[in-house]
Amino acid sequence: MKKLFIMLICTLLLVLSGCDKSVDDQIPNDEENNQNQEENGGNEEMENPIIVIKLEDGRKITLELYPEVAPITVENFLKLVDQKYFDGVCFHRVIENFMIQTGGYYLDGNSLNEKADIPSIKGEFEANGVENNLAHKLGVISMARTNDMNSASSQFFICSADAPHLDGNYAAFGKTVDEESNQVVLEISKVPTMNIGYGFSDFPQFPVVIESIRRG
Repeated sequence: MKKLFIMLICTLLLVLSGCDKSVDDQIPNDEENNQNQEENGGNEEMENPIIVIKLEDGRKITLELYPEVAPITVENFLKLVDQKYFDGVCFHRVIENFMIQTGGYYLDGNSLNEKADIPSIKGEFEANGVENNLAHKLGVISMARTNDMNSASSQFFICSADAPHLDGNYAAFGKTVDEESNQVVLEISKVPTMNIGYGFSDFPQFPVVIESIRRG
């Protein structure tokens, strides 16, 4: 199964340290945003898109996406959001002090099933020849992939801690907008996990299911 092996290759990337770039280097501040809007006639379409991940238990994670950082990734993600592709998917890989991963599997009773395959996209990160200075820090959303740098499709993860060894090797493309969202990410990262085989060694003992992802 193609998606079965989409896991973050963390240990192989530890030697690639020294890429801890500041998020602020890439995210426009309020003054820059206002200037850009004035230069474009105040066009609201220039604002960064907001998406809201709503869990089945009512908790929410709100994120701002950055098309200026990873335009292909953001376009692909929003297309899936508009298609309601993520409705019902579960977090299938949860590691405290690292990240929470979802976007590829859903539960049908006690059965874990794959979502339908979708075309992969270009990996927008430095190791793949694309400038991307958005650092993998708490609350940053990024695309999961295999060893193939251009294999990302629907699976994504949200950092529950700073992970500088991922910088330049995975396509970060947005960030949480408030502490409430960060708290939900941290809570999910701390749920008990179990090994269910077939490469799933960090699967939540108690399912964490996404009810919907919508534009904010």
